[in-house]
Amino acid sequence: MNDMTPLRARLAAHYDLAPNPALAEEMRDIYARMARVISPVDWAIHAPYVAAINALKAQRNAVILAHNYMTPQIYHGIADVVGDSLQLAIKATEVEAEVIVQCGVHFMAETSKILNPAKTVLIPDMQAGCSLAESITPAGIAEMRRRYPGAPVVTYVNTTAEVKAASDICCTSSNAAQIVAGLDADTIIMTPDKYLAQNVAREVPQKTIVWWDGACEVHEQYTARDLVEFRDWNPGTRIIAHPECPPDVVAEADFSGSTSGIIDYVTREQPERAMLVTECSMASNISDALPGVEFIGPCNMCPHMKRITLEKVLWSLHSLEGAVEVDPEVAAKARVSVERMIDLSRRMAA
Repeated sequence: MNDMTPLRARLAAHYDLAPNPALAEEMRDIYARMARVISPVDWAIHAPYVAAINALKAQRNAVILAHNYMTPQIYHGIADVVGDSLQLAIKATEVEAEVIVQCGVHFMAETSKILNPAKTVLIPDMQAGCSLAESITPAGIAEMRRRYPGAPVVTYVNTTAEVKAASDICCTSSNAAQIVAGLDADTIIMTPDKYLAQNVAREVPQKTIVWWDGACEVHEQYTARDLVEFRDWNPGTRIIAHPECPPDVVAEADFSGSTSGIIDYVTREQPERAMLVTECSMASNISDALPGVEFIGPCNMCPHMKRITLEKVLWSLHSLEGAVEVDPEVAAKARVSVERMIDLSRRMAA
C-alpha cells in the first residue's frame, strides 16, 4: 500500500498515533539511541508508532529483522535484530517467533521464508525491491554456465529465490572473498554484482573470476574522483567504502567492508571524522553510539529500503498483510545455496 492517507486513516481507527511528547519522554531510553540524528519533535511523532509496534509484536509472537540501511526510528526503535544480509540470514535460522517482519527489501524477506517455510514472513511494502536483484534471472545464470562450463556459480544474496535456486552457493559482501577462495575450482562465476566480483578478484588473485554485468544503483553513483576531491576538502577524514562500489572507489578508500564490517571498523578505530561510502542511514544508525566521531560526506539513499516506514510496519503487524511466499520447489533448491553459505561462514568463524 503506497498511498499513505488511507493507511493512516485505517491505523487511526485502532491506535492513538497523534504526536505525544509525554509518551516520547517515557520512552527516552529508546530515544537516547538516536537523539543525535532525530529531533525531539520528530521523536514525539515517532514514539506512538514505536510503542504500538512493540506492543503488537508481543501479541503476534513476532520478531522484527532490520537491515543496517533502515531509518534510525526503525533500527533503534522497533528492531529485535539488526545487521547485514549475512547476519540477518543467520538469525533467520534461529528465530523461534511465529511471525517474522523483514524490514529490508523483498529478497531479504524471501531469504527468511526460504529458511523458515512454516513461519509467516511479512514485508511491510511488497514494492521494496532491489535494482541489483532485478538485474539477473535464472536465464542469466544459464547463459553464464554455457559460457564457462564447469565453473561454480557464486550468487550474491541480493537476488531472487529463483536465481538462488539456479546457483551453487550464495555469498554476501562480508564473506564473498572467503567463499570464492574456498571453492575447489580455478574459474568462478559471480553474479550479479560486477563491482563486488571485481573487488573480490583483487583479494583472491589465485582464482579467475568472471561476472554478470549488474550493479547497485546506490553504490555505483560514487566515483574515485569524488573521494579524491573530498580528501582535498576534508583532510584527515577516514573514508570507508562498501565493496559494491566500483574498484577504483574501493582502492581510494582507507577501508572497505560489508555494512557490519564498516560498523566494526568505525567502532574499533574511532576516527575523528569518517565518510561512509554507502547508503545514507548507516551513519545515522551508529552516530549516537560513537559521539566522538563526526560523520560527514555524501549521502545516497536507497529508494527501495526507504519504502519501509513505521506506518507500514504497524499496518503489516496489525493486518498480517504482505506475507511473502516462495514456491516450495524453488525454495528447496534456493535453501541449499543459502545454507551452504551459512555453513561455510560458520566454519570460517569457528
